[in-house]
Amino acid sequence: MTAAILDGKKISADMREELRAETALLREKGIIPGLGVVLVGDDPASRSYVTAKEKACEETGLYSDEVKLPADASRERILEAVDAFNRDDRIHGILVQLPLPDSSIEHEVIDRIDPAKDVDGFHPYNAGCMMLGRETFLPCTPHGVLHLLKRSGARVAGSHVVIVGRSNIVGRPLANLLSLKNELGNATVTICHTGTPDIGVHTRQADIIIAAAGRPGTVTADMVKDGAVVIDVGVNRVPDASKKKGYRLAGDVDFDAVAEKASAITPVPGGVGPMTITMLLLNTVQSAKRKLGPS
Repeated sequence: MTAAILDGKKISADMREELRAETALLREKGIIPGLGVVLVGDDPASRSYVTAKEKACEETGLYSDEVKLPADASRERILEAVDAFNRDDRIHGILVQLPLPDSSIEHEVIDRIDPAKDVDGFHPYNAGCMMLGRETFLPCTPHGVLHLLKRSGARVAGSHVVIVGRSNIVGRPLANLLSLKNELGNATVTICHTGTPDIGVHTRQADIIIAAAGRPGTVTADMVKDGAVVIDVGVNRVPDASKKKGYRLAGDVDFDAVAEKASAITPVPGGVGPMTITMLLLNTVQSAKRKLGPS
C-alpha cells in the first residue's frame, strides 16, 4: 500500500479563495479585516513564520500591522504593544509570535490580549469556551488539522484517534475538539506522551494517528496499522550537509516507511503548516464579521 498524500497546500489554497471572497464582501461594507503582529527578537524561524503570515494576509485582502521589538524588550514594552492593538479599531486579531525570548512572561502577555481579538485561541477565556464546546476562536493548528481531515474525506466520527503529544498548543486542544459531538469531531481519543510506557500499543489500534511530539522519527512503521490515516504536525530542523542551509525539515513521522502502510499521510513541509496560517486568517475574518452584528 502506498498512502495518498494529504495536500495541505491545496486545501489551504481552496480555503483562502473562500476567505478572499468573504474579505471582498466585508470591504464593500467598509470593513477591512486587520491582523496586528507583535514580534520580539530576531529568531529566524519566528521571523519566517511572521513573514509568511503577513504575505498570506496581503494575498487574501487583509490588513496587517507589525510591531517589532528587540529581544531585550521589557515586559512593560511588550504589554504596551499588545494594549495598543487592543485599542486599535483597525485591528480585529492580535498575534504575539511565540516563543518569546523571556518565556516566563508568555502567560501574562497572552492574558493581556483582548479575548475578542485573540485569533490564536490561546487566551484562557477562549480556551475555556473551546473546552465547553461554545463558539470561540479555535487554536489554529488543531483547527487546521480538523479541516484537513474533513476536506480530505477522512472519517472522523466513530474513529479511534491517537494523538502523540500533549502540548497546550496542539495535543490537548486537539483531543478536546475531536471528542466534541459535532461535524468535525465525535471521535474516541487517546493521548500518548513521554509518560506512556509503550506508545505503539496505542497507535497500532488507531484509525487516525496525529503526531505532535516535536521529535523527528517518533512514529515508525511498526507503530501504524495498515490503512491508518497519519497526520504529522511536527516541523523539525534536521542537520543535512547536502542542503544549502545546512538542514532539512522533517516531521515527527518516519514518512517513507509509514507511507507504505498508511492509507493517507501528510507531508512535511506542505501538510499541516499551510493550514495553520489559513486558520489564523479565518479567525481574523470571523472577528471582523462580528462588527456587522448577529446578521
